[in-house]
Amino acid sequence: MRRIILLYTAAFLMMSCGKLKELPTEPGGSGGEPVDPTATFTRVQNEIFTPTCAALGCHDTLGQQQGQVLAPGRAYASIVNQPSTEMPSLMRVLPGDPANSYLYRKITGAGISGDRMPQGGPYLSDAQIKLVRDWIRRGAPND
Repeated sequence: MRRIILLYTAAFLMMSCGKLKELPTEPGGSGGEPVDPTATFTRVQNEIFTPTCAALGCHDTLGQQQGQVLAPGRAYASIVNQPSTEMPSLMRVLPGDPANSYLYRKITGAGISGDRMPQGGPYLSDAQIKLVRDWIRRGAPND
């Protein structure tokens, strides 16, 4: 009887958590999709970091969650080739490799420690995630 209860409990927990997200295996999980040449750091900053991530109390100059500041003029140095504090074996952004960039994992919710970002949602759109992925795939230039 105890074994049946444990099996039901395990099945319930697995179903209640939804499908476990898998790590992308191909850089960016893009399936060979061409890199968008307009995916620039300036666009990432203006379209994602400034309006979403650098909100008061999050990754702004006051909140500095996880020691990461995503405010204009500070974001690039805070993320590119900088180790993640949650998973120090990964860089926050590893140029050319979104699948092994912790920032990309955090916005997709795959292979992370802690919560998917932005915390509590709403999460980034597919187009915004693609912008970040393609910027990293381009080598994460500071343009």
